[in-house]
Amino acid sequence: MATFVELSNKIFNQSVLDYHKSDNVDTPISNPYEPRSIEYYLYLKNWIDTVQWHLEDIIRDPAIDPRAALQLKRRIDKSNQDRTDLVELIDSYFWEKYSTVEAKSSATINTESPAWAIDRLSILHLKIYHMREQVERTDTDASHREQCQKKLDVLNEQMRDLSTAIQQLLDAYASGDKVMKVYKQMKMYNDPNLNPVLYGNK
Repeated sequence: MATFVELSNKIFNQSVLDYHKSDNVDTPISNPYEPRSIEYYLYLKNWIDTVQWHLEDIIRDPAIDPRAALQLKRRIDKSNQDRTDLVELIDSYFWEKYSTVEAKSSATINTESPAWAIDRLSILHLKIYHMREQVERTDTDASHREQCQKKLDVLNEQMRDLSTAIQQLLDAYASGDKVMKVYKQMKMYNDPNLNPVLYGNK
């Protein structure tokens, strides 16, 4: 049976490859997993990350029309909020999964929740995919490809290490060696009651 991290890596890779069949930020998502399943949310998580990755590329075009850039910026802001909401939803899955585990008296806490670590794993899949693209380019010189290969090697090592660390964390929750605590992001700039620019315009 696959571990949670193995499942995540499989789904993230699938999502990245599915997106790049069209490589268009407006391509509708076609999530192959059962709605509301953890697999469904993992696929959705990476799809959001992948679309946003390319939106960030587009908005950096020096020739972009300012009005188009503003629209993109607002789209990116919404994507960031969707991403945060989804991470917190995935953390709720972990919270429920480990809620009945009795923590040991020696149990420790972690610096971040498991879903935020999964978030970094999702982004790593995108970094690896696009760095591999650079390695395989034929319109660059050998020096460019060699430098990108070195970076790709580091990213692959980071992927292995992060995957191991996340699974170790989940195993520690399951055994009671760690206590899971989740803190909401409580972002203020999107809240009309907390952002002074927004509540000042009421």
